Amino acid sequence: MKNLLLALLLSVPLFAKYDNCEFKNKDYIDICNKVVKNGVSHEYANKFLLSYFKTKKFDEVSYKYLQPKYIKTHKKNEKKANNVLVKYVPDMVAHLKKYAEVYDFAEKKYGVNREIIAAILIKETKLGKIKPTHDAFIVFNTLVVRTEPNSPREKWLLNMGKTNMASIITHCYKKGVTPEECNLPSSYAGAVGIPQFMPNSFVYAEGYKTEIADLTKMEDAIVSASKFLHKKADFSELLDWSKIPDIVSIESKWYDYEFKNDNASLVYEKNSKSDKTYDCFACDKQELQYLREYAKKIMRYNNSSNYAIGVMRLAYDAHIMLEK
Repeated sequence: MKNLLLALLLSVPLFAKYDNCEFKNKDYIDICNKVVKNGVSHEYANKFLLSYFKTKKFDEVSYKYLQPKYIKTHKKNEKKANNVLVKYVPDMVAHLKKYAEVYDFAEKKYGVNREIIAAILIKETKLGKIKPTHDAFIVFNTLVVRTEPNSPREKWLLNMGKTNMASIITHCYKKGVTPEECNLPSSYAGAVGIPQFMPNSFVYAEGYKTEIADLTKMEDAIVSASKFLHKKADFSELLDWSKIPDIVSIESKWYDYEFKNDNASLVYEKNSKSDKTYDCFACDKQELQYLREYAKKIMRYNNSSNYAIGVMRLAYDAHIMLEK
């Protein structure tokens, strides 16, 4: 009897005709309407949002680590990661030499320093060595289903989750992948591939000598990360390392400054989207204005001061080693 009931339940979607975006969950209605505007069929959108394997499974680990109390821990871990990753600079240099042809192409097309891209890729996934253990869609669905928009941050999280779910559905529809086969291995935050793109950033993905980008492929990761910084951060002119003061000393002073100021930012005085102000490390230092300009660009990739200073430190060390 149980088997018969299960068979009947599973057979319903096969014969159902979907021509609207009617769901009990109002957020699913928004997502469905968005993807339909992107060209996705009602049938595909409905099957995706009604799929047991996509919307009835939840990622407890990702949901836990996306809560506010873990933000401070993440900031501390970012600093530790910067210190640990310095020993991998020789690996970065070997990587830069191995993929020199791809970096030549990306630098010429997008004007982003190869050392910057290599530093980003080593921070994100240690040049592809860190393998993802989550599913991007399930990460964002968990966030959307459980988030109550009672605060500005919760409203932001809910909207971020919905737009990324919509991006994944659109991405898989265009690739001709069924909802059950639309599996995008990701970090706990839902970031995908070697460069750790959020699904909303798939628009910046570009293949190297291929029509369709594969973010798990190193060549495509290099070109896509370069395109991202070029398009989203207006990074179009190679950073001149001779204009950067002693980056090791700057990094050390920044960590001291951050320790003494709870509201510290490496480069910003104010949040452009709110009235929040920061204790800005570089703002009143004339000798750091060139660094500040490029740190802002890197922070469009990851809006963390520690992330930006870490990328610049690793990139500078790799640049010096390459010149020897």
